[in-house]
This record gives sequence, C-alpha cells and structure tokens, in this order.
Amino acid sequence: MITLYHAPQSRSSRIVWLLEELGGPYEIRPVSIFRPMTGAGAPDPVNPHPDKQVPAIEHDGVLVAESVAIVLYLTDAFPEAGLGPIVGDPLRGAYLTWLAWYSAGMEPAMFASMGGELAGAPMKQRAYDAAVKRLEGALAKSLWLLGETFSGADLLVGSAINFARKAFPPSDLLDAYVARCKARPAALRALGLDEAQGVQRAA
Repeated sequence: MITLYHAPQSRSSRIVWLLEELGGPYEIRPVSIFRPMTGAGAPDPVNPHPDKQVPAIEHDGVLVAESVAIVLYLTDAFPEAGLGPIVGDPLRGAYLTWLAWYSAGMEPAMFASMGGELAGAPMKQRAYDAAVKRLEGALAKSLWLLGETFSGADLLVGSAINFARKAFPPSDLLDAYVARCKARPAALRALGLDEAQGVQRAA
C-alpha cells in the first residue's frame, strides 16, 4: 500500500493523478500545510515530510518527499504501468533529463514569470525564453515529451503548465498539450479525488 500525504489543490494533487495512472492500491491521508502564496494554513505534526509540506509518500516503510523524487521512485517501482523507461531502455536518459530539467530549468523560469521578476533581469529572461523554446520545440515534434508515449515527465510538466498557464506565453502547442494531459482518464479521476478525505483506492 502507498500512503500519500495530501493537501487539496497543491503540488500533491498531481501525485493523486500519478497514483491513478499506476492503478494500484493507495491511501490518501489528508494533512494541513502552510501555503506561502496566501499565508493560509499551518504545518501538520503528523506529516512526515521533512518540511511539513506536500507531497510525501510512504511505501513499504520508505518515505519519499518532493514531486520529482516521487515520480521517479514510483515509476521505477511499478514499471508495468509504463510511465517511466527502465534502466537499459534507450529513452531512459531522456526521461531522467526531463525530470531534472523540470526542477532545475522549468520551475525557476515559471516562478520568475509568476512573480514579475523577468523585467529588467536579462539572465532570468533568457532562462525563461530558453525554457519556453525547449517545451515548444519538443511538443512540435511529438504528442508527449518522450515521443508518442505519456510518461511521468509529462505528468510533472503538464500539471505545472496547467497550474500556471498565465506564466507562459500564448501557444497553441502548450494549450493542446495541457488539454491532452487533462483529458487522460486517470487525470479526470484524480480531479474528483483531489478534495477527498481519507480515501483508499483498491486495485
């Protein structure tokens, strides 16, 4: 059983989506968090995340925190779901690269745009422009980041663009990509479960 420590409408919402994609049993354990953007909420003492944030999961006695780590851990732990190329797969390198780029490249550019930090900051503007160019370049070639197969990298990137669509320029490619992500059956189920309290899902 996988236990997800979850706060609705937060970064852990996409892990609900991931768990639905995996198709195995899991439990959602609701926790409260402090939300820096609004100043609302408070840390929950039962939350095992090192910073009392979300997401965090427990699986077979192992604690994993942070979205990128959880996506990599679970797609490796459940290869039968086909959400992440395994070691030895020719696409493994590209998969790991997209996961790392999401954290190191895309998120900083996205939050710089959201925070109005690009004006008068040439280095941040260049990094932002490079991130948008990289995304659009990949999506101009194929439906998903790894080609014709949806992966955990798409779950991370697609959920972030959907959350912060206004942080990115108008783009038919990005709009179509987000629409494909949101239309996945697992994403639709996860949307209904996002507010769930103490939910268990059976395989």
